Amino acid sequence: MENARDTARLFLRLLEIVETLRSPGGCPWDREQTPQTIAPYLIEEAYEVLEAVEHGDPQALCEELGDVLLEVALLGQMARESGQFTVADSLRSICEKLVRRHPHVFGSEDCADPGMVARSWARIKAEEKSGRGALEGVPRRLPALHRARRVSDKAAGVGFDWEGPEAVWDKVEEESRELQEAWRAGDAERCADELGDLLFALVNLGRHLGVDAEAALHRTVEKFLRRFAEVERQLRARGLRPEDVPLEELDALWEAAKRTSPEDPAPDHGHHAARLGNPQEAGRPQVGDRAQGDNAEHPEDADPPSVRGNVST
Repeated sequence: MENARDTARLFLRLLEIVETLRSPGGCPWDREQTPQTIAPYLIEEAYEVLEAVEHGDPQALCEELGDVLLEVALLGQMARESGQFTVADSLRSICEKLVRRHPHVFGSEDCADPGMVARSWARIKAEEKSGRGALEGVPRRLPALHRARRVSDKAAGVGFDWEGPEAVWDKVEEESRELQEAWRAGDAERCADELGDLLFALVNLGRHLGVDAEAALHRTVEKFLRRFAEVERQLRARGLRPEDVPLEELDALWEAAKRTSPEDPAPDHGHHAARLGNPQEAGRPQVGDRAQGDNAEHPEDADPPSVRGNVST
């Protein structure tokens, strides 16, 4: 296994390769890319890392981490070319931040448990970000349920929260009634508003129950897909398609699929967003043959670590 020096040499090799690809005699595709065209691929690769972790696939994780590093190297090279900053500046910044935000490791502060670490992290970050609103810093491009969870976490962190699950249940029921009222009134715009309110309340209920709404919904969608595939399999064996049979028969096949489907995997109640799909079309070309992507925002540095999660940077 490589030591730190070997790893550093390999990282330097990656930066040199990317610099060559971006040079006048390099790759025409790489030379024409911009941060706006590359950033969506970084998001995509991050989701693929998450999927490799969820599947417990170390070989895939190894490959996907390399892909993430490629996108990082490309963005860093572009910044270097424009005179904005270098990869070395980014490395220096994150090293300094980690040391600064871990005084219990690199200084004299004493943090005996994860909760104390979280409070110390929040205090130090608040000092660094003086003047910024309490709910700022959550990227707009996060999946909506995950973004709602992060905003709720921040609000709760400054004391703006329900006292417990019972109070959130009341809010869920209230929002459900208001959505039904909007539907009965035939008010489509109000329905959209009330549905959003209901979803936000459900995200907060999940937070109080220790369940991440993003992961929970992802798990349910996967379960639905497995069961519907079994319904289609049963119909194909008879030369039929779902649209060929009445709803009553589909319901019966669905109930049978529920009874025979394999046990669902244990839910992941962590803070990471489950994979919802790539930000670009499926079947994307590989590096060197990728189409230009949409604009993507760069997430700001992470929020205070949760006592149930890892310290983020």
